Amino acid sequence: MQVSSLNEVKIYSLSCGKSLPEWLSDRKKRALQKKDVDVRRRIELIQDFEMPTVCTTIKVSKDGQYILATGTYKPRVRCYDTYQLSLKFERCLDSEVVTFETLSDDYSKIVFLHNDRYIEFHSQSGFYYKTRIPKFGRDFSYHYPSCDLYFVGASSEVYRLNLEQGRYLNPLQTDAAENNVCDINSVHGLFATGTVEGRVECWDPRTRSRVGLLDCALSSVTADSEINSLPTISALKFNGALTMAVGTSTGQVLLYDLRSDKPLLVKDHQYGLPIKSVHFHDSLDLILSADSRIIKMWNKNSGKIFTSLEPEHDINDVCLYPNSGMLLTASETPKMGIYYIPVLGPAPRWCSFLDNLTEELEENPESTVYDDYKFVTKKDLENLGLTHLIGSPFLRAYMHGFFMDIRLYHKVKLMVNPFAYEEYRKDRIRQKIEEARAQRVQLKKLPKVNKELALKLIEEEEEKQKSTWKKKVKSLPNILTDDRFKVMFENPDFQVDEESEEFRLLNPLVSKMTEKRKKKLRLLEQQEHHEKEEEEEPEGKPSDAESSESSDDEKDWVEEVRKQRRLLQQEERARRQERLREDQQTVLRPQFYEIKAGEEFRSFKDSATKQKLANKTLEDRLKLEAKNGTLSVSDTTVGSKQLTFTLKRSEQQKKQQEAEKLHRQERKALRRSAGHLKSRRRRGRSFH
Repeated sequence: MQVSSLNEVKIYSLSCGKSLPEWLSDRKKRALQKKDVDVRRRIELIQDFEMPTVCTTIKVSKDGQYILATGTYKPRVRCYDTYQLSLKFERCLDSEVVTFETLSDDYSKIVFLHNDRYIEFHSQSGFYYKTRIPKFGRDFSYHYPSCDLYFVGASSEVYRLNLEQGRYLNPLQTDAAENNVCDINSVHGLFATGTVEGRVECWDPRTRSRVGLLDCALSSVTADSEINSLPTISALKFNGALTMAVGTSTGQVLLYDLRSDKPLLVKDHQYGLPIKSVHFHDSLDLILSADSRIIKMWNKNSGKIFTSLEPEHDINDVCLYPNSGMLLTASETPKMGIYYIPVLGPAPRWCSFLDNLTEELEENPESTVYDDYKFVTKKDLENLGLTHLIGSPFLRAYMHGFFMDIRLYHKVKLMVNPFAYEEYRKDRIRQKIEEARAQRVQLKKLPKVNKELALKLIEEEEEKQKSTWKKKVKSLPNILTDDRFKVMFENPDFQVDEESEEFRLLNPLVSKMTEKRKKKLRLLEQQEHHEKEEEEEPEGKPSDAESSESSDDEKDWVEEVRKQRRLLQQEERARRQERLREDQQTVLRPQFYEIKAGEEFRSFKDSATKQKLANKTLEDRLKLEAKNGTLSVSDTTVGSKQLTFTLKRSEQQKKQQEAEKLHRQERKALRRSAGHLKSRRRRGRSFH
C-alpha cells in the first residue's frame, strides 16, 4: 500500500503493487508470494479487479453492492460483488462501450451506448435487446419520471427513446452542430446538454422547449489562462436544485448558479487537457474534477485546493463511492485504481477494516528513505568546505540543493565546528529553563475577562502538578487550554458577577480566597506596569495564597452561609424601603388623551355592554335586537321565518340623514310656493 500526502491529507493507494497473471496456478502464486516481498505486502481489496488491456468506464450501483466496469480488449463488462470481494460475472460485447448506466438499484437493468451507434439493453440474465440511433452517440441520461432516454452525439438533435412505449419520440432540436455531454437534474428534472460551441442548453422535458442558454466559452477565458482554440463542453454535472458544474476541453471548471448566467467560480487545472468528470462532495463542500493526468479536489466556495491525486497512467473515468472516502478510477492500464482518503469519509461497510489499518499506520509511521539523508544547499556546502564533492557519488542533486549521507554530514560538521557541543549544552539548558517557566504562573498570560477564575484555575493546576510529582496520577485537561471554553475568557458577557445572590450563596467561603486573589492580581498588575521581565519567586518561601488555613470546615461553612443570608436580607430590606420612599415622593397626575380628527368618543361602558351582550344566548340577543328596532321577524309563504337586520347608524350618519330630510322638506315647500304663483298668474290672465 502506497501512501502520499498533500496539504496534510493522506491518500492510500490500494491498487499499487505487482499483479499476478491469471494463468498462474494457485501453487505457483503461493510460491511467488513467499519469494517476492512486494507481492506478499500488496493489498488485494477485490479479487481480479482489473481488465485485460484498458478500463474505459467505471460506476457503482445505486445500492452500493456492485461495481461495474467496461474495458477492452476484447470489449467486455465486469461486475464485482463487494459483499463477496470478488468477480460476480463477465460479459463480452460486440463493440467498445462509450458509456453505460444502471437503471435499477442493482445490476439487473443496464443500458450500454456503443461506439457503432448501437444501444444495448441487459437484464439480470444477460443480453435483452439492441437498437440503433441515427448518429454516433457520445453521452446519454435517463429521465426517471417519463422513462425517457436522452441521447446526444454528433448531431444537433437530442434523440428520445421511451422505454415504457418501446419507441422513439420526436427529438429535441438544438442550435448546436454537435453535443458532447448531457445531464438531468434529479430534483426538478431539468435537462442540460453541452455543445461543441462552448454553450449549455437547458430544456424542460415537460414542454419539450428550451428554457435557458449559457455561453461558457467566454466565461472560461481568464487572465491567467492561455487558450489556443474554442473551449467546448466536455463534462457536466448537477448538484441539488440550483448548482451546476461545467468542464471545458481547455481544462477549466465553471461553477454556476442556475439563477445567473455568470459563473460563481472558474477553476483552471493548468494542464490544458479536457475535463473528464466532475463530482460533488457535499459534506466537505468539495468538488472533484479530473482530466487525463490529475484529480483535483478543491473548495467550491473559495476555489482553494484541498488535495490532488496524480496517478502514473492517464485517467479515463473517476467514480466516487457514495458516503465514503473511497475513490475508483479507470485508466490506461489493466489495473483499476482504488484510493482511500480518510478525510473525505469512512471506509465502506464491506471494507471497514481499512479504518483500523490506516489508524495503525498513522500511530506507527515508518521511516522513509530521506531519514538517512540530509538536504543541503550550495551555501551550506561552502560553509562546510565540501564544494569539491559536487558531481561525486557523495552528493545527489535534487531541486535547488543536494542530498548527502547524514553520518557524513555530522562528521564534517563536528570537524568544522569543534564547539558544537558547547552550543548544544547551552540549548539544552535554555530548554530546561523554558520548561521550568512553563510550570509556573504566567504573569503576562492572564485573560482580560474572569481574571480571578483564571488565577484560581492556575493555582489548582499547580497543586495537581505537585501531586502528580509525588504520585503517578493521570493528568486531566485544563480549562484554560481547552478551545471549547475559550470564549469564557474573551467575551465580557461571560464575566462572573460576584455580587449576585446566587454566587454569594453557592460560594460562601470564597470571600477569603477571593480577597487574597485580588491582592495577588493587584501585585501582578503592578509588576506588569513596572517590570517587563519576570522575577522568579525564591524557593522555600510560601506565597500569600498558599496559607495553611482550612477552608473546608463544616462549622465555618454553616456560619458563613448564615452570615451571607443575613446580609442578603438586610440588602433586600434596604431596597424595599428605598422603593417605598420613591413611591411616596412620586405624585400621580391624571393623563389626558386627545381624540384624533374624524373619530368619535365612545364611553368605557360600551366595552362592558358588548362583553355582557357576548355572554348572552342567541335568543336573548334576538329579543334585544327586536326591541331596539334593528331586527324584524316575518313569516314566509313556505312556513319558515325570515329575519331582517338593519345596521346601526353612527351619530354622523344620523346628522347627515336629518340634514338630507330637512333639505327635502325645503325643496317641497319651494315647489308648493312656485305652484301657487303659477296658478295665480293663470287666474289673472283668464280674468282679463
